[in-house]
Amino acid sequence: MLRVLLRGRGIPTVVLGTGDTLLFGRAPDSALPDSDLGASLNTTALALPRAAPHVSRVVGELTVGEEVARLRWRGSTGAQLSSLFDAPGGARRVALAPGMAALLDEGENHLLLLHGREEGRSFGDLVLVLDVQEVAIGAETAPITVPLPDPDGAPTADAPRLERWSREWYVALALAEPWLTGADDYPRPPSNREIYERILAWRGHAWNLVRAQRVDDAIRTIARLAFGQADDPFTVTEGRVQNVRFAVGRRSAETRLVTTEDLEAVLAAQAAGAGLNPAQD
Repeated sequence: MLRVLLRGRGIPTVVLGTGDTLLFGRAPDSALPDSDLGASLNTTALALPRAAPHVSRVVGELTVGEEVARLRWRGSTGAQLSSLFDAPGGARRVALAPGMAALLDEGENHLLLLHGREEGRSFGDLVLVLDVQEVAIGAETAPITVPLPDPDGAPTADAPRLERWSREWYVALALAEPWLTGADDYPRPPSNREIYERILAWRGHAWNLVRAQRVDDAIRTIARLAFGQADDPFTVTEGRVQNVRFAVGRRSAETRLVTTEDLEAVLAAQAAGAGLNPAQD
């Protein structure tokens, strides 16, 4: 039989055994089955402490079976699942989207909720560790301990975003384009000049981005929003902006500061000859 331990920063350890199901998120208690249903006897809700207001009420559903533990992603919050397994290539890391399901490997599995934790006036990543263990039949399982549910269950807020059609939004779009189009083997991030020329082609006008310093300033603004103040690479990493722009571009796509839908909208506007958004100029 299986036993799964869930733990994380500021989170009481939860122990699940075969037949148990755990719903977790910002306010998951509202999603518990009706008490008259037998399934509810083995279903528990875990409210993640200090979860950011844009984290979904229920982000994940963890079900432990006889031989496998399955994680089903139910929230819109951006997240990544990584683990180690005995296979060529070693570690795996997958981006989770609503409706996706993954079987957890034996040992430690790390679940990363992007921008999932409140850190003062900013947001940091929330890391959950899902430790899957095989135990002998009849082994004792510690009781599940969870914090009290959130009685408010406030509606999910909007995640941090760049203003659409703004200068920084266009810079983030140009910087993250390789990840948005699936060309993430791009050998290097685009230069300031390439970003300027890309935006110029999209909208017919590129503000003052012909000046390299203005592109650098925009990337710094994007980095603060993408990583949060505590993990801003410009404050924790020494060097020129070119040394971290690769990470900023990838992170912008991962945290959905810009999306494939945004890129499609820009390309459609360009094709229609309306790249210059009238609301901005």
